[in-house]
Amino acid sequence: SGGLVAAVLVAALVAGGVGGGIGYWAAERNDGGTGSTTVSAAAPQDLKREPGTVAAVAGKALPGVVTIEAKSGAGGIGGTGGEGGEGGTGTGFVYDREGHILTNNHVVESAAEGGTLSATFSDGKTYDAEVVGRAQGYDVAVLKLKDAPGGLAPLPLGNSDKVAVGDSTIAIGAPFGLSNTVTTGIISAKNRPVASGDGSSGKNSYMSALQTDASINPGNSGGPLLDSGGAVIGINSAIQSAGSGMGQSQAGSIGLGFAIPINQAKTVAEQLIKTGTPVYPVIGATVDMSGQSGGAKIASEGAGGSEAVPPDSPAGRAGLKSGDVITGFDGKEIDSGPTLISEIWTHEPGDKVKLTYERDGKERTAEVTLGERKGDS
Repeated sequence: SGGLVAAVLVAALVAGGVGGGIGYWAAERNDGGTGSTTVSAAAPQDLKREPGTVAAVAGKALPGVVTIEAKSGAGGIGGTGGEGGEGGTGTGFVYDREGHILTNNHVVESAAEGGTLSATFSDGKTYDAEVVGRAQGYDVAVLKLKDAPGGLAPLPLGNSDKVAVGDSTIAIGAPFGLSNTVTTGIISAKNRPVASGDGSSGKNSYMSALQTDASINPGNSGGPLLDSGGAVIGINSAIQSAGSGMGQSQAGSIGLGFAIPINQAKTVAEQLIKTGTPVYPVIGATVDMSGQSGGAKIASEGAGGSEAVPPDSPAGRAGLKSGDVITGFDGKEIDSGPTLISEIWTHEPGDKVKLTYERDGKERTAEVTLGERKGDS
């Protein structure tokens, strides 16, 4: 299925200040010094919006969305270059009444080691925040407000497994630093394998994403993707852009945005809140991550000459060997190493999953009980 995006995508990197890019124009009327002209205002209108409208959903959700400012330990706001897209402005949303904020790891990682973080609500109030836990691979992070106010309004969480292509979506965030921006669209695709990063290093993030055409830009990262009822179905995390390169450090939306499904993000968030450390399901085999089509090939040997499939690993116990090409996982077609990881990480350690693979031109199947890895390696 050549339509799947399994190659590298540009992460929806956090954006710095807006600078002079957007201005506000105001004019005064001066009737040649002869006096001013008074225009009577119309009678006040009832601006109440019916439940279920975009305006009503946005109005209810905005108090639970924050703009996150990350400052690195060096004392300045990080730029948009560097591994993972450091620094600047991103988005998050209230996860619970205790003051936990859910966002992307790449929004906060520049400030995670000795830096500072702040969260600004739609009413303009700003609070200092600290990192509770980060998951590089999932690109999920949990913050906590240091002096959380009372009356926090956590956003309700939906069920991303029940989302259908064509469903309406609403995204809230701070594109290019413009806080409290609301955009709309639909679910364009589900289970879209996405690797945000360079596709080969150990610092990539992988997701089996919800794709949306709601306008998502740098600075939207970490913000909520809502359904038509106002429930969070995903965390806006990455964009495909046609504008990167040619000396441009920032690129904008072309209607291809990707969100981490909230069912996965919730599992990760709960783990981070409990222990501060992410847990990843694994098959325990070294897989070729070059992105070649046709499946996920198990390497001939692991790093440093180690076995690609240790006998006591989940893959080893299931009978897999070096050179096998994995083509199916839990009923999903696998066309590359990144796609395989994206699908594995939608599960939990201990899950039993049917795996399809090719060896010597013949298709075989195996049942794998997923193992676990704690922390980002």
